[in-house]
Amino acid sequence: MINEPMVSDPIEILLVEDNEDDIVLIEEAFTEAKLMNVIFKVRDGEGALAYLRQEGPYANMRRPGLVLMDINMPRKNGFEVLQAMKADPLLDALPVVMLTTSDREEDIVQAYTHGASSYIRKPVRLEQFIQVVKNFEVYWTMVSLVPSAKR
Repeated sequence: MINEPMVSDPIEILLVEDNEDDIVLIEEAFTEAKLMNVIFKVRDGEGALAYLRQEGPYANMRRPGLVLMDINMPRKNGFEVLQAMKADPLLDALPVVMLTTSDREEDIVQAYTHGASSYIRKPVRLEQFIQVVKNFEVYWTMVSLVPSAKR
């Protein structure tokens, strides 16, 4: 008997990124890779926490199944958001992937120390980024399990 790959529903993803060029690159990579995920965007750390806590303009939004987050952002950096998430019982199980240009060892260690599920360095070329996104999609939609957005 051959094992068929699991087919799952699209994952709702919260992208926390302040750089417009990176947002465009990420969206283009997801489109080129033909991924069926739903991506919501916020541009700073405070916006991310408001979205995740369903506060203010985000009161009617569903919690995502996965957070893609940059480190260097205004109003709260990615590490501060990650710490706040892991201290909140409603958000602590939510997988967070640090998606950043930094390859500094200190940043990698700090991300995992504060509870990141993964740390991915953003490639600068679209072709490389598409390959990263394809590998990412195989892992996050076919291999790993993420909490329901209904939580």
